[in-house]
Order: sequence, then structure tokens, then C-alpha cells
Amino acid sequence: MGGGPAGLYFALLMKLSDPGQDITVFERSAVHSTYGWGVTFEDDLIRKLYNSDPWSAKKIEQAASRWVNQFVDVEGKQVTEARGNGYSINRRHLLDILASRAQDLGVHIEFDHEVASLAQLPEVDLIVACDGVNSRIRNEAGSFQTKVRLDSHKYIWLGTDKVFESFTYAFVRTGCDWLWAYAYGTDARSSTFIVECSAETWKGLGFDAMPLQDSLSLLEKLFERHLDGHRLIGQNRNGTNVRWLNFRTVTNHRWYDGKIVLTGDSAHTTHFSIGSGTKLAIEDAATLAESLQHHGNLELALQSYERQRQAALLQPQNEARYSVRWFEDISRYIDLESHQFATLLFLRRSPLLPHLSPQLYYRFHQATEEVAFLRELRRRVAPKAKAIHDRRKPNIAER
Repeated sequence: MGGGPAGLYFALLMKLSDPGQDITVFERSAVHSTYGWGVTFEDDLIRKLYNSDPWSAKKIEQAASRWVNQFVDVEGKQVTEARGNGYSINRRHLLDILASRAQDLGVHIEFDHEVASLAQLPEVDLIVACDGVNSRIRNEAGSFQTKVRLDSHKYIWLGTDKVFESFTYAFVRTGCDWLWAYAYGTDARSSTFIVECSAETWKGLGFDAMPLQDSLSLLEKLFERHLDGHRLIGQNRNGTNVRWLNFRTVTNHRWYDGKIVLTGDSAHTTHFSIGSGTKLAIEDAATLAESLQHHGNLELALQSYERQRQAALLQPQNEARYSVRWFEDISRYIDLESHQFATLLFLRRSPLLPHLSPQLYYRFHQATEEVAFLRELRRRVAPKAKAIHDRRKPNIAER
């Protein structure tokens, strides 16, 4: 259920393991149609893709853009370059590669086929719900103990015809506080441009009452220097207009019930500021396929899958929580010197950072970088501090 990265990758891996299996993917969108622009990932995902299916891995690597370095720009006055690299790929191109590979292996894909209820499905051995944050299958079953936390910030996922060769964090001060953007190249002709701000800033600038085109015009003006005269694009590849949203953090106490199992965004979400959504969805698919191949019993296979993936999600979910908190508390950091601000931006996933003053944490980080003993102490202390903090505060889904 759902022709995103999780559903398509799971389907093709299962066909690779046993061509005799009858697998159908139901996707509500038309062929070659999808929302969003580019998605990001790093070298570790490429290695995992080659281990699972070298053919599709090679196609994905060839289609992906390689961005080098990360830039932090605060009003153009403080520009910092940091080392780092990764991949980004047009989301539609990624899905086309996976869909083509799955179909070549014998998977049936029914595009433009929306399933509103479980009652519409034929009798099957397994239903894999990868139908997104608002999963109808998950919500209809109602047995997964789903929790959804709505983030307070507003964001809008846009495209632009400017090609960003480096991953860029751009911060702009307005009369209603700060806006910031995450920008990275998507392909040879376009980039992803995600804008985020507090709800107060969003409302103060009038975005709550503006038509989309007026919002784009204002954002183009605010980020004029970063866009170099290029336009922002507010229409998805499927022809729908984008809109301002609040990010939803989804967690589930259970990931399977009977013959229904969750993967991808229907099972979990992590804030886009850590850029792990596609990676985690594909890892879900690979782990589920491996568990089914390894265990002859469906119940044991799903138990193993749930156990492995819930354990694997602990770190990225915690990192996402601290990343969100850093941007929520941006006023703590925004007046730091440029190199200090950029350093703490890149260290925003640390569980210690919210509990120390920014200047003290920066000095602590610099000292631990220079002295091996202190660097090892930081490595040992940080997990303990996170564990103590987690015991004192409720789960993110319960806040």
C-alpha cells in the first residue's frame, strides 16, 4: 500500500528473493507523479543499496547529485563553509528507478489506484502499509497505538531553478524575527528550497492570509541574495500546489498486527532537519524483506522486523528531537560569532547542548577536539546525559 521508496524497494527485494511470489503495489498517484522535490542521503545508504540490489543501487548513484561542503549564511554578514558531502536526488527520479526495477522483476504496480479501506483488498498473506504519515491502513486498523506530535514551527517545501552546489543554511532577519531555509541541488536544473519559521513569524509576516503566489513573491524577496534572481516553484510534480505545514512526528508502539505491517512514514517520522526520512524508509524495507526471507513463520518474521527497526530508530528519533529544539531555541545562538554559530548548528543533535550556555558548550567542544582524553570523555558522557534527560522528560510523542 503506497508506491514510495519503502513500498517499491520492499517489493523488488521480495521478488529478487523469490520470483514466484505474487506482489502488487497500489499507488494512488498517477505514473511519474509525486510530491516534493529532492531527498538527501549519505554514503552509508549507497553501500547498503549495493549490498541489497546492485542494479538499482548503480542507477540511483548515477542519477544522484553529489553536493560538497555545507554553507551557513546569516544575513550575508556571516558566511561559514564547513566540510561535508552527501547525495541528493529528484524524488520522482528515485521512484521511477525503483518502479522500473520492480516491474522488470515481475511486481505488479497499479498507479492511480486509491484504496480507501481494507475491505477493498483481496485475500492476501501480508499487507505492507507504506501509505505515509496519514496512513489509512494504519488508522483503520487502529491497533498500533499511534501517537502524533505536531511541531509548532511552520515550513513549506519548495523548488527553485537555481542549482545549489553545496548544502546551504540561509538565515534571514525580518521585522517579525527569523526565517531560515535549507537549500540543496536536486538535479542539473533545480534545487530543493525548504523554508521554516516560528508560527509567530509566519503569522506576523501575513503568510496565514496570503495566496500561494503572494507567499512565493515575498519569500523570493526575503531570500533574494541567496536565490540570485531565480524563482521559487510552489507546484509539485503531480500538479498540486504546496502549502505551509506543521511537521508531524509519528510514532507507533506496535509496528505490526496480524498480517498488517507498517513501514516508512506510516511507522515513524523524523524531522527533515536531520535528512534521514528516505534512508530510514529504505532500511525498513530491507529489514522487513530480510526478516521474511530468514524466518519461515510470519509472526516470528514480523516480531524480528519490529524489534530491529524500533531499536534502530532510537538514535535518529533522539537526534531529530534535539535538532528541532535547536531551531525552536534559535534566539540562544543567532547572535554568536559566525564560526561559533555554525559549529553549534552542526552540533545541534547533542543532548548536552540545551543544558549548557552556547559559549560554554562551544569552548567545551573546542577543548575536546584538541585533547584526546577530553574527546573520549565527551563521547562517554553524552549518552549518559541523554539517558538522564530522557528519564526526566516524556516521550516526544507525548509532549
